[in-house]
Amino acid sequence: MIPDTVFEPVCTSTEAAIRAIRLMDLTSLNDDDHDARIIALCHQAQTPVGNTAAVCIYPRFMGLAKLTLAAQGTPEVRVATVVNFPHGDDDPATVLAETRTALTDGADEIDLVIPWRALKAGDDMPARALVRGCKALCGTRRLKVIIESGELNDPALIRAASLLAIEEGADFIKTSTGKVPVNATPAACHIMLAAIAECGAQNRVGFKAAGGVKSVQDAAEYLAMAAAHFGNEWLVAEHFRFGASSLLGQLLATFEGKTPVAADGSY
Repeated sequence: MIPDTVFEPVCTSTEAAIRAIRLMDLTSLNDDDHDARIIALCHQAQTPVGNTAAVCIYPRFMGLAKLTLAAQGTPEVRVATVVNFPHGDDDPATVLAETRTALTDGADEIDLVIPWRALKAGDDMPARALVRGCKALCGTRRLKVIIESGELNDPALIRAASLLAIEEGADFIKTSTGKVPVNATPAACHIMLAAIAECGAQNRVGFKAAGGVKSVQDAAEYLAMAAAHFGNEWLVAEHFRFGASSLLGQLLATFEGKTPVAADGSY
């Protein structure tokens, strides 16, 4: 089991909410997603305190998202999509083909799930080859590598997955798909941030906490953790992201001074 690691927030709830909004990959990755939902998501990316960093959607909605963001005057909001998602066990040739198509369609960022089951079984070569191949296709566009930390569970495996992703060219390491029982946790995030520091890669590799960030307090803790490793100046979209689909309303409520409703509906 991963030991609990707690970092005390270093900013107010309102400050954390504003910063988290600007660092958010506003996400819709549901099997029943449709055009109207994706258009609404893009509209939500424009908030009273600034735009979210990105929207993250399935590849089939790439063109729609690009057009919607441009039409509302926010073309700077990045469009991210997912490959080898969510299970991480697609044929590598298929994953590379999907990556190539998504980039051709205009993806700014690719979120890749590594073959974490092979890694868990002791074979890191499939993950290394896939990260290396996808990064070669991405070029200067951002590759975010999902290690599925909740399924790896073991601190040594989380560290190993983080290090191999960094070594093979990842621009970000990301905790989770959000599709498994355990997603981002403070303990896993601490291990992953420490791996970035171990490689001295903080100037070229970022971190994304995805899934399990359910409250302003959660967001504030992750921000404090990253700042403890790399300083407050690291907390920009080029280095740090939250992946969330239901947190935005609570963050905006906190900014507006209202009693926020948690992502699970509780107060």
